[in-house]
Amino acid sequence: MPATEGKPGGPPSLEARGISKHFGAVTALDRVNLRLEAGEVLGVVGDNGAGKSTLMKVLSGLFRPSEGEILVEGRPVHFHSPRDSHKAGIEMVYQDLALAGNMPIFENIYLGREPGRTLGGLTLVDHARSRKLAADHLERLQIHVKSVDQNVEDLSGGQRQAVAIARATAFDAKVVIMDEPTAALAIKEVGKVLDLIKRLKHHGVGVILISHRMDDIFYVCDRVMALFHGRNFAEAPLDRTHRNEVIGWIMGTMGHTAALEHDKVS
Repeated sequence: MPATEGKPGGPPSLEARGISKHFGAVTALDRVNLRLEAGEVLGVVGDNGAGKSTLMKVLSGLFRPSEGEILVEGRPVHFHSPRDSHKAGIEMVYQDLALAGNMPIFENIYLGREPGRTLGGLTLVDHARSRKLAADHLERLQIHVKSVDQNVEDLSGGQRQAVAIARATAFDAKVVIMDEPTAALAIKEVGKVLDLIKRLKHHGVGVILISHRMDDIFYVCDRVMALFHGRNFAEAPLDRTHRNEVIGWIMGTMGHTAALEHDKVS
């Protein structure tokens, strides 16, 4: 992952325009827009059923939108599966982390994409190179573990979350989507994970953070947007809003600041 800032004035890392998603007669998303700049952390909030998870599954290739378009660095893309989104540089870190607890850290980071040589359709994994690449990557992200040979099941919750983030960013990710990354963590580990998210900014990685925790949103995000009943409701830079207003958005109440930003992006 290159240690570079995002290019100022360039196209956004990720943009969704007019995304709708229908499940039979049910409309989960209704013409939703989202924009994420390189090196920006965007908080996405909303009550249960607001459409957050559906939108993220569309952006990560798990669902195909019924309407609308997705652009990566200004180029339209069409995702038919999560593999397509991976190729475009979009990674998703789910709440369950999808890590193999009985395998070491370095194997988890490169699981399914192991470095090595391909002979006759078989990949001969280079374990020594995997260890070296994993150790270098963890060092760049300032993730501290005893050894990359440790099994994931022996790590703390915060360390496991860090390994999941390292895995997501090991292949030049442009965008990382995180679903409630601190929900199951002890208080002392929350800050370490949030600081890691901040460090991703310095590598030019855009982060979409789904969270119900206002402390997380206001500590790490640059901007916050709210969904309500499957639609864009409000958004604003963090320095132009406050916690009570954002909580109001989640409940469907729009304050003055949010109304100004809503009119600007409509």
